[in-house]
Amino acid sequence: MQTVQNSRLDKVFSALADPTRRAIIESLSEDALPVRELAKPFKISLPAISRHLRVLEWAGLIIQQKEGNLRRCIIQGEVLKEASAWLSRYEKFWDLQLDGLVEFFKNKKKKN
Repeated sequence: MQTVQNSRLDKVFSALADPTRRAIIESLSEDALPVRELAKPFKISLPAISRHLRVLEWAGLIIQQKEGNLRRCIIQGEVLKEASAWLSRYEKFWDLQLDGLVEFFKNKKKKN
């Protein structure tokens, strides 16, 4: 049975699977930006950027606010914090795996 939190995480990881959307999030980590400013570094159309922004908004990673005739995008840090907390539960697993790998190579080097 899928909980609300898992559903939200599914949306977040799905949205972040795309490198363009990750770059957009990275740009917004500094400050809120208008859509046209966000689009500048990318070699894709403004409608394509808007589609990426809709996915990020659907995932709860950003909100878009209208300011006159501009749309400003603002990162939603709480959602990223939830994803980070979920990932951090598995750090211990990876640390143990990497420690085991280091030991393996140390032992292999001693035998040679």
